[in-house]
Amino acid sequence: MASRAFQMSCVRGEGSSLRDLSPRPRYPSMPRYPKGVAALPASDPGTDVEALPEERRTAIFSVFGMTCSACAGSVEKTIKRLAGIYDAAVDVLNNRVQVIFYANFVSEEEIREAIEDAGFEAALIHEDSKELSTLTCRLHIKGMTCTSCSSVVESALQSIPGVQKAAVALATEEAEIRYDPKLVTVDQLMKEIDDTGFEAILITAGGDRSIIHLKLEGVHTERSMKLVESSLQALPGIEKIDMDTVNNKVSVTYKPDQTGPRNFIEVIQSTGSGSFSATIYPEGEERESHKREEIRQYYRSFLWSLLFTIPVFLTSMVFMYIPGIKDVLDTKVINMLNIGELLRWILSTPVQFIVGWRFYTGSYKALRHGSANMDVLIALGTNAAYFYSLYSVLRAATSQDYKSTDFFETSSMLISFILLGKYLEVLAKGKTSEAIAKLMDLAPETAIILTFDEHGNVINEREIDSRLIQKNDVIKVMPGAKVACDGIVLWGQSHVNESMITGEARPVGKRKGNSVIGGTINENGILHIRATHIGSESALSQIVRLVESAQMAKAPVQKLADRISKFFVPLVIILSLTTWLCWYLTGKYNGYPKSWIPSSMDIFQLALQFGISVMVIACPCALGLATPTAVMVGTGVGASQGVLIKGGQALESAHKVNCIVFDKTGTLTMGKPVVVSTKLLKNMALKEFYEYVAAAEVNSEHPLAKAIVEYAKKFKEDENYPWPEARHFLSVTGHGVKAKIGTKDLIVGNKSLMLNSNIEIPDEALELLAKAEEMSHTGILVAMNHEILGVIEISDPLKPGAQDAISILNSMNVRCIMVTGDNWGTAKAIAGAVGISTVVAEAKPEDKAQKVKELQMSGFTVAMVGDGINDSPALVSADVGMAIGAGTDVAIEAADIVLMKSNLEDVITAIDLSRKTFSRIRFNYIWALGYNIIGIPIAAGVLFPSTRLRLPPWVAGAAMAASSVSVVLWSLLLKNYKRPKALDVVRISGVMVE
Repeated sequence: MASRAFQMSCVRGEGSSLRDLSPRPRYPSMPRYPKGVAALPASDPGTDVEALPEERRTAIFSVFGMTCSACAGSVEKTIKRLAGIYDAAVDVLNNRVQVIFYANFVSEEEIREAIEDAGFEAALIHEDSKELSTLTCRLHIKGMTCTSCSSVVESALQSIPGVQKAAVALATEEAEIRYDPKLVTVDQLMKEIDDTGFEAILITAGGDRSIIHLKLEGVHTERSMKLVESSLQALPGIEKIDMDTVNNKVSVTYKPDQTGPRNFIEVIQSTGSGSFSATIYPEGEERESHKREEIRQYYRSFLWSLLFTIPVFLTSMVFMYIPGIKDVLDTKVINMLNIGELLRWILSTPVQFIVGWRFYTGSYKALRHGSANMDVLIALGTNAAYFYSLYSVLRAATSQDYKSTDFFETSSMLISFILLGKYLEVLAKGKTSEAIAKLMDLAPETAIILTFDEHGNVINEREIDSRLIQKNDVIKVMPGAKVACDGIVLWGQSHVNESMITGEARPVGKRKGNSVIGGTINENGILHIRATHIGSESALSQIVRLVESAQMAKAPVQKLADRISKFFVPLVIILSLTTWLCWYLTGKYNGYPKSWIPSSMDIFQLALQFGISVMVIACPCALGLATPTAVMVGTGVGASQGVLIKGGQALESAHKVNCIVFDKTGTLTMGKPVVVSTKLLKNMALKEFYEYVAAAEVNSEHPLAKAIVEYAKKFKEDENYPWPEARHFLSVTGHGVKAKIGTKDLIVGNKSLMLNSNIEIPDEALELLAKAEEMSHTGILVAMNHEILGVIEISDPLKPGAQDAISILNSMNVRCIMVTGDNWGTAKAIAGAVGISTVVAEAKPEDKAQKVKELQMSGFTVAMVGDGINDSPALVSADVGMAIGAGTDVAIEAADIVLMKSNLEDVITAIDLSRKTFSRIRFNYIWALGYNIIGIPIAAGVLFPSTRLRLPPWVAGAAMAASSVSVVLWSLLLKNYKRPKALDVVRISGVMVE
């Protein structure tokens, strides 16, 4: 999978990626001097030119303050101006600079000072090391209620030195942090979050270490806990152990290539002589338990609030109109204080200060960090109602003639309705991540592990929890069972259904040496597989992590909500106070008739109700949830359709796409070319011809090269007999290869490669090439010692449904272009077959990227669909890069969207899904903004003069709670997404899609 590949860190518009600058072998007769150092004459005293290469060193600097490609260019130019710099590469994404330099000309400190002189902050991380200096951890954050909370946490994290990027998602209540482990630790990150007033729980620490949580049984004393801890600490590969004595839980951070959870459980059992035992928590169980606990807390709080609120409501709204009961409630207790007021005071107090305590703590956390959130509005509104009522009641108790009017029902009913809304909201939010749960359910619960003797014979097999599988375990997979982990087949033959991972409908044949993917189904036959990737390293886990990361990423459109949220609450408070003041002063100076004032109120109380209603009807939560909930559901639905969308940025860009650039090989075609004919122009045995050609092409990863090597194997009598050694091998990207086989100089490639190599192409060879191109085949020329030796004709059939997919895209007003490294004849024939009119052929990787940039400059929003390493620059340059799932890891890593099924119909699905998702986001914003724009004036009493309509605060609170719930529910409707009907008739993989 992608993340096990070379990590390509290019970011569009943000500088170059940090490439491997390790020195390459040069011709010995041409010594290379450092950049910035003139070639020194050999006679120059004190100069030892031959010593220069021995002093070459590598250093990596952490650089803060870079934001774009201009910053990267400034840093790179500054460094390269120094004497003794061999090369430098800037990685804006990871805030790093890798420098190769000559230590006898320049030092690390001088390089660092030069970077700082350019206006950036720099620190030396390490020298002579190629290890990645960046890790990504995920944390669950408890206590966030709206975008203000997530912004506070995000700002706090990004201010920590060593944190390169922090994304905090309100909808998932998680943070994804990319950090430099040499400058900051996970514990420090969690402490910083705790200092902001929220609770952080580690999900994954990142890097080459894993974390596992074990539930201990039989371990009850502090002594036994320490005994377990010391026993585990003695194991190799243990990084950290956290003991939770309250819950009898142990969390172990470890290196998976050295140890694993099965070892931990065995050690714990042996430590207690059988009296101790341990079980492993299910994947994600901790997060799920927190979600369930949050739901239970809101449910319990709502019930307790309801228990006290109902009597308050009845005494103030119902019983006052029932004779007999009214007389009892009006009975005076002390002076003018009656029984009804006293009961409402007693019953509303627990609601205000016990059930509603969460709003006080939330307000304190927000205000402590200079922000204001929904809790501030609720606390202000309910306190205004409660404390005015308390003042009124106390004054009635101490006065002989003051008749009080209380609003205790306002504060208690307001809290009850908001808690109900939050309960419904967390219930709905839990359903937005169901797609991830379904993906995780693909993994089997148990596995059969085999034990061998010294001769390789199976001596025992036992069933274990699949989460206890460790690297290099041998697993037995029965017919009809799921493969428990990624691995290599050691014994047996079978067919495996991989459709749930790759989308390939037909079972794939597996035999010794083939790889299998965890979660796939063994159709027939027994397989013995050796576990190679387990836990978080497995393909399934990486797909899950990709979807989780996508749900964490913010869409650019969300910046609107973030900007609004900064000013929203303070503005609402100002509007609320203005509303109260306007109504009060207008009434005080007879600005409206006394008949407008209800008989149970005075001017101050009427104004207060309007002010409180304005405060509690405003809803910042709906704005904050508008984008992330839709992105969560949209990416989850995409994953279930085999379309992995890497976040909100990709979703937002994809819905604007109006031009798609397609690669040919492996994208429009099957990508599994086969040799269909060979024509020799010199007298030579075909076996000898292919011996030379295969010896050169076996070093290439290109599909055409693999087809040639596969065909050449037919002429080998012994499969294990090696090909001749290829010396001075050179791959000319997009053209072919060069190599020296024995005493022969061999060149295998297209016509351009031959012409560039000054090789004359005979007319017969040109005719063979033209004939191949007419048949949509690819002609490969083979030259030996600068003479054309033969022509190999290769066919790569079109993918089923390619023509229909292009036709549908054209009907969607999406322009389709094909850019390929193949020759013009073949390219035009393939393009004509699928219905593409614009073709660019014989293109190098940089030409593909350049074509994408030209289209962007012409006003198009461009998507690039490709599958090869040579497509990666174009995938990164495009507004949306779409990688075919069966393509190379580098292409998948560079892309924004991965089409797991390798079907072109999924290009249409990706664009259509993004359009549907963004229409949902737009509606969410229209609803959230419209609700506030309409609701606030009504709550302020705009309609009161003409209609006498006023919103009591508890009604305003109920409306506020309903707005958040409606936004989440509207996003959840995306779960019913159906692909465009036009795709129902596209034939994919030889079957009709229903």
